[in-house]
Formats: sequence, structure tokens, C-alpha cells
Amino acid sequence: MKKNIINVALVGFGTVGSGLVSIMLDPASELSKKLGFNLRLAKIVDKDIVRDRGITLPEGILTTDVSDVVQNPDIDILVELVGGTGFAKDLTIAAIKAGKHVVTANKALLALEGSDIFTAAEQAGVEVGFEASVAGGIPIIKVMKEGLVGNRIFSVYGIINGTANYILSKMTSEGVSFSDVLSEAQKFGYAEADPTFDVEGVDSAHKLAILASLAFGIPLSYDQLYTEGISKITPLDIAFASEFGYRIKLLAIAKSDGQQVELRVHPTMLPKTQMLAKVDGVYNALYVEGDAVGATMYYGRGAGDRPTGSAVLADIVDIARNIRSDAVNRVPAFGRPADEALPVKKMNDVSSRYYFRFSVHDKPGVLSKIAGVLGEHNISIESVIQKGRKEGGSVPLVILTHEALEDNVLKAMSEISSLQVVDEGAIMIRVEAGEN
Repeated sequence: MKKNIINVALVGFGTVGSGLVSIMLDPASELSKKLGFNLRLAKIVDKDIVRDRGITLPEGILTTDVSDVVQNPDIDILVELVGGTGFAKDLTIAAIKAGKHVVTANKALLALEGSDIFTAAEQAGVEVGFEASVAGGIPIIKVMKEGLVGNRIFSVYGIINGTANYILSKMTSEGVSFSDVLSEAQKFGYAEADPTFDVEGVDSAHKLAILASLAFGIPLSYDQLYTEGISKITPLDIAFASEFGYRIKLLAIAKSDGQQVELRVHPTMLPKTQMLAKVDGVYNALYVEGDAVGATMYYGRGAGDRPTGSAVLADIVDIARNIRSDAVNRVPAFGRPADEALPVKKMNDVSSRYYFRFSVHDKPGVLSKIAGVLGEHNISIESVIQKGRKEGGSVPLVILTHEALEDNVLKAMSEISSLQVVDEGAIMIRVEAGEN
């Protein structure tokens, strides 16, 4: 007999938890009409059950005791929104072992500890939903698990950190420094007090590890990802990129040629005409390219209480429907078994186009010396910009290359930096053509 009530418990009543609860308890919601059964928020666990979140809650729903839900046989689905990887992992594993399905928005937990969690879930015969772990309100997980199931995926890449995108957008539009925009982002709540995960690419790398497993069927591979942040990007580089016809974005990139996969997060120059280059502010956007569907793009809010809460609720509803239909694990966690043994390509073996900015002495023959080093390492020049003259001083020399091997580029950069006519502080940014 089908259960008429599916009981849900929430652990973590912060920003996303509040967004989820506000949607579930919204009297104007059409959720009950869409479901045809009762999805009941039975318990909310949090350290602080006194603070007013501006939401009217049913009597007795709040508790500080997590065992109230983990050991409660009436709870069907536990929602983990506490963040981190310590307590969150212990809670998730305990809930799974107690026979409860789990929904989480915790990308770090899945990227770092996902193998243990999904193994435990498979052994217990329960589901783990994680739609909200990547790109907030954009339903990219469901798209890749189900919507594109008929496709061999060639690549997934995009903007999946709103904080970094906000900072780069402001630097581009206003010509201000990274540190100034970061301070503003912290003031408005777009950046954390410690912004390292966002601005140094760690958050994007956590998410890319999840996307790559979905796309290519490989095990979670965060420890093999190349990660580089945006803290060294300057208004000068943004201005030069613009002269070449590009904008700079922090991209997460996963590509497969069927033999190896590339997994990398770094600042990237994109043509201004490319749709991703036009995604500004805190918004996220992702391209997914498949053999049957071609290139597809997904755009929306990558964070926030209600957009992310909406994604959490989508997982809750999917699992609840599966429980009622006796179809638990109808779709594997990553759309298929993670059994593809494709190796992750070393970053030195990746090929790309490159932007270089050198600070060079204003003397004749400097460009020819640098061009000679690049040529020795099989790197050909596409375009050059050299501005201003400072007799006896230094001027910026900017070079855009054709496609080259990263290993050759690093060797050339090291050799060029040792030239007496080149000052310290050379900048390198990778260039992607992308899809229009």
C-alpha cells in the first residue's frame, strides 16, 4: 500500500534551509496539487532554535537534538544542510545506515567524501539526492542524469561560482581592482569573510568533480583537478583582453576525447560574442555538449536561499515519488555506474591558446628575444600589443598565441622570466574559443 505521508527532516536551518522551509510551507504553493500526497516537514534540527527566520512554523517542529531524526523510524528523508565535511559526513552515513534517504547541497562533502557516502547508500538501498550541490537553482544534475541520457557527453564547462563571477564582472565594468571589489562583495554578502574557496577556485573544483562523474562515468576525482583562482587578475589584463576581443571568466572545464579527461578550473579568456562571456553578476551558466543534442546551455541563479531551496525540494520530491512507487534507485546516483577507468590528463599535457603579459624594458629587440624563446618551444604568436614608451623604464608587452602545449608554455615562461630585459610578475591566462 502506498504511503500517503512522506516525512522529511531538515538538519541545518541556515540560509538554504530557510529557503527550503519557506517554499515547503508557502500557503500559496501548488506542491500538494502536483504531488497528490502529503509531503510533511516533520522536524527541523539546528543549534539555534530561537532566532526568528521570518517563517511561521508548526508547533514542536524545532529541536537541537539530531538523534530525534536520525533514530526516528517515521522519518523517510533527511536533508543535510549543515555544510562542511566532518559532522556532515557522520550525520549522512548515520542516516543512511538507519535506512533513511538523504538530500544534500554539500558539494565539498560529495567531492571529498562521496565515494564512502554513495557506497554506503548502495549497500543500504537508499538514495542520495544532490541537485543543489552544483549551480543552485539550475537543474543541471537532473539534465545530465536523465535529460541527456541518450548522449555521449564530450564536454561540460561553465561559470559555477557566483562570487568569482560577480568580482570579475565588476572589475570589467568599472575598471577597479580585485581587492576593492572583494571588499564590496563581502559588504553585500556575496562573498564570505574568508573568500578563499570562492576566489581561488576550490568551490568550482568541488562542483566540477561532481559534474565530471555525471558526464563521463568516472569516479569522483577532485584530487586530480587543476585549480587556479582569480586573485592575480588585474584591471590591466581585463583591458588588454578586451582589446583582443575577449572577456575573462573563472571557468570550470571538463572534456573527454574517449581516452582521457581534462579537469581544470582557472581564469579563462572567452570571445565577447560567446554567450558565457555575457553572463555577469552572481549568475551561473553551463554548456553541455553531447553527440546527439549538440551544444546546450543552462543559465540561472547559482546560489541564494530560495533558488537553492528549490533544487533541494526537487530531490525530496523525486525520492518521495520513488518511495511511493516502490522504485527507489530507479536512476543510479550518477546516471550510470561510475566504472569508466578514463585517466585524468595531466595539466602539462593539456593544449590551449594563451595570453601572456610581460613587463619588459623599453629597448629595441626585446620582442624578438621573447618571440625567439617562444618559437624554440613550438609556440607561435597570433597577436601582439605593446603600449606606451618609457625611456629607461618598463612597458607591458602582451602576446596572444595559437594553440600550444602547456608543458612547452611553462618552460618558455620560465626561460623568458630569466631574461635581463624582462621584469618579474609575468601573467599567463588560458584562452578558450567555446561555442557561440
